[in-house]
Amino acid sequence: MPPVARLGTGIPLVARSREMTRLRAALDEAARGQAGAVLLAGDAGVGKTRLVDELSAAADALVLTGRCLDIGETGLPYLPFTEVLGQVREAGLLDIGARPALGRLLPELALPASQDGSGLSGLPSHLVGRRPEQDVGQLQLFDAVHSMLYDLAEERPVLLVLEDLHWADASTRYLLSFLFSRLRAQRLLIVGTYRSDDLHRSHPLRPLLNELVRLPAVQRLDLTPLSAIDARSFVAALADDLPDDVVLEVAERSDGNPFFAEELIAVATRGSGIPWTLAEVLLARIERLSPTAQHVVRVASVSGRSVRHDLLRQVAGTDDVALDAALREAVQHHVLLVNRDEVYMFRHALLREAVYGDLLPGERVRLHSAYASRIAATSDRGAAAALAHHSLESHDLPRALRASVDAAQEAQAAGAPAEALRHLEQALKLWQAVPAAERPAGVTELMLLRRASWAAGTAGQPERAIAFARSGTLLVDAEAPEEAAEMWRRFAQALQVIDGTEDEKFSAIEEAWRLVRDRPASPARAWVLAVWAAALRHDRKYTEARERAEEAVRDGRAAGAEAAVADALATLGLLDEAASEVESARDRLEEAVACAMEVEAVSTELRARYFLGLHHYDLGELADAARVFDEGMARAKQTGLTWSSYGLELRILQVLTRYYIGEWEGAAVAAEPPGLRVSSTVSARLAAAGTHVTVSRGEFDQAERLLGELRSDWHRDLQIALITGGTGAELALWRGQPELAVERVSDAIEWTRREGGDWALAGIRLAALGVAGYVELAARARRRRDAAAEGAAVGAGRELAEYARTTADLGSPRTGSMGPEGRAWLARAAAEESRLGGAGDTGLWRAAADAFAFGSVFEEAVCRWRLAEALLAADQRDAAIAELRLADAVADRLGAVPLRDAVHLVARRARVALHAEAARSQVDPFTPRERSVLGLVALGRTNREVGEELYISEKTVSVHLTRIMAKLGASRRAEAVAIAYDRGLLDQPG
Repeated sequence: MPPVARLGTGIPLVARSREMTRLRAALDEAARGQAGAVLLAGDAGVGKTRLVDELSAAADALVLTGRCLDIGETGLPYLPFTEVLGQVREAGLLDIGARPALGRLLPELALPASQDGSGLSGLPSHLVGRRPEQDVGQLQLFDAVHSMLYDLAEERPVLLVLEDLHWADASTRYLLSFLFSRLRAQRLLIVGTYRSDDLHRSHPLRPLLNELVRLPAVQRLDLTPLSAIDARSFVAALADDLPDDVVLEVAERSDGNPFFAEELIAVATRGSGIPWTLAEVLLARIERLSPTAQHVVRVASVSGRSVRHDLLRQVAGTDDVALDAALREAVQHHVLLVNRDEVYMFRHALLREAVYGDLLPGERVRLHSAYASRIAATSDRGAAAALAHHSLESHDLPRALRASVDAAQEAQAAGAPAEALRHLEQALKLWQAVPAAERPAGVTELMLLRRASWAAGTAGQPERAIAFARSGTLLVDAEAPEEAAEMWRRFAQALQVIDGTEDEKFSAIEEAWRLVRDRPASPARAWVLAVWAAALRHDRKYTEARERAEEAVRDGRAAGAEAAVADALATLGLLDEAASEVESARDRLEEAVACAMEVEAVSTELRARYFLGLHHYDLGELADAARVFDEGMARAKQTGLTWSSYGLELRILQVLTRYYIGEWEGAAVAAEPPGLRVSSTVSARLAAAGTHVTVSRGEFDQAERLLGELRSDWHRDLQIALITGGTGAELALWRGQPELAVERVSDAIEWTRREGGDWALAGIRLAALGVAGYVELAARARRRRDAAAEGAAVGAGRELAEYARTTADLGSPRTGSMGPEGRAWLARAAAEESRLGGAGDTGLWRAAADAFAFGSVFEEAVCRWRLAEALLAADQRDAAIAELRLADAVADRLGAVPLRDAVHLVARRARVALHAEAARSQVDPFTPRERSVLGLVALGRTNREVGEELYISEKTVSVHLTRIMAKLGASRRAEAVAIAYDRGLLDQPG
């Protein structure tokens, strides 16, 4: 056999020290708890794989590697993550029982039943804004992958390598976006490689890369060709027996590309001239093989970058001895690689592309047909998609249609709606080209259009979802009214995601109802009624909505459509709230939760839990609201829907409720946005809710930065403006900038009136804070003896107070009457107004404090601080001291530094002692939170367990431990515990 040139992997890495330094630095950062990602870009053959192999070999970490394949080569979505999961399982680190959603990535496990959306209403309430449709299976899978990587990184650093992202399927790209945006404190580094020369202007990876590189945790590393000097060094090291003139020619002709250099050297070692085109260079390696080996390599190229041994044997048509000899020869000549799963892979994708491109058209068709015939006899996961590809390439359209339908079903069940959509689109293209007699049984074009609409909606393409559904309505058959009604209902669902489609949406659902109005009870009829009821409630047509919802409950129970029943019960609960029927509303919502749980309609269940918690919240029953939101979040986590629309809605209200009841640590942890950058509507709303804690704790610089970022997100959701307009005003007031406070209030009220109507009830809070700003401006003018400025400030303050009263009169409460929170802020506005002329009215401030006593502990304490000022001005010193002490105790417990400082300032000015001095045998060096952390550490808890028990983040636990060790002079946590016991600062366990 002629000599075989060495490969670059057989010599030390040449001229890549800068890139390796950056990669190792990123891995070191990850090992220290700062997660990151590197996107490694470079032309084909420039050495991306070699670089990550070097990093992986030297990494003191768990290394997981996954590779993307060209879309026609595999039927499995999420292929790189399937490979990664297999490696985790081989290492004995996978508990599939703990995360059953990961089974969607394991080809040998059965997929769950597919869901085309018929069990989901898809019409969330207008109160939480328009939300895109979401695929439950995909959300569960994403959550499971994220939590698996998080847990693995708890044990040791993890290096996740994902190669050839330019071939990533759409679902893999969505999962990448999900993971990259959630890189925070995990010991995880993700390295993704892709061909920069393949990214044409319309390549689907381009927009994702533009999104990812803006994330602070993500860096891009461009791997450029070797310089002329480095190329000569590489060639000389690789082929030390070549003449100098040949080394120089190869180095020059390779253009600094190591792979091209390897192939040129392989040709040069034969002693023949060096060809000029890349295809000729690559095919020269193939031409050195025996005829049988060349035949086997050509057959393998039709399968794709890789092929199983058994499938190759069947298609190649050679006996086992000849096949083995041919494969051995191809491996020895570095054409193919073999892994332990009896899968052969081309050493480089360019090599496979050159071989495939050299096939004659007839040869390709014949080989694709042979592959299709063999694959058709298997039932492996992904076989349907592969069969569709080979059948299409071999022009067998009937088989391609059947396989495309099956592949779409499999992709949907795997939680990959984008891939399901691709297969459904292919099936729809083939439908008219295939004779009716050869189409798959039990499948209609209408069915494909409905499923394509659902897949497009859940794949984040609402306009295409509408287009498919609209096409479906043109094909409905009045002789099949239930199926026709389902199509029109699907059309209504698709329309609800897009603004300005209300009239068409109602027309669609009314047409669906016309089709089944005179039909007996059925699931289709029940769902039409349930969706119609939700739409009517959205449009505030409460009487009609109640009629439809009650009928939906009756039909659903008669037809066994319990998911539709649960959806309609939730709508009835909301209608009861609007009618101020409190007990009935609560009963309906609780019944909706129970009904949805019974039939595992998790999206409907989370929706009902959200509104049940909101019901308690609006009534001022904050403890019950917190319980419901906590249970809802636990259920979302249990079902893998933490990141679903309603999972996140629950989380946002969990933040607000915990803040109001004084559980600020829990609120701060829950408010951590999904990613490092505030970008999406959901993460912006979550961050907005978190500004309450940030401002009230006195973390002013962080709050100012976050509020500045969030100002550009006001257009995303009115709640962002309502919350941050208020917290921005509070921040300015604490910082002594009343002019900025009233400016921010004016900005928020103007935005609210433009986007949400004149009398949004949240305007009462904004007005109260604006009045407080004008109080400070009036006082400042009074001190300067500027009567005109004082009069202007007083007049503007009274106008805002009047706006608060008018809003209370003309606003439309969600539950029919204004709740305790609205009444409390109205009382606060009146109390603030009393300060415009000087000392505040004690009666009004006491009324405000009492109004917030429904559970809003911080706001109640703020009112007690102001009440104490008014009492001191009225010479009621003892009463003032009592109020100051109450406010101080709350501020100290919450860590509300600005309020505590303000209370202490009033006490100093009044020469009031807030704390009685008590004799102590020793000084406690720890804060209450530090003592709690140290006590749990002494019991053997990990940082994560301490955080979960105290409702604080793991990072916060680490900060507390650092302070504790510094105070005790300890270098380790165990040493800190021992010193604390020795000094009597911890009680010995009994």
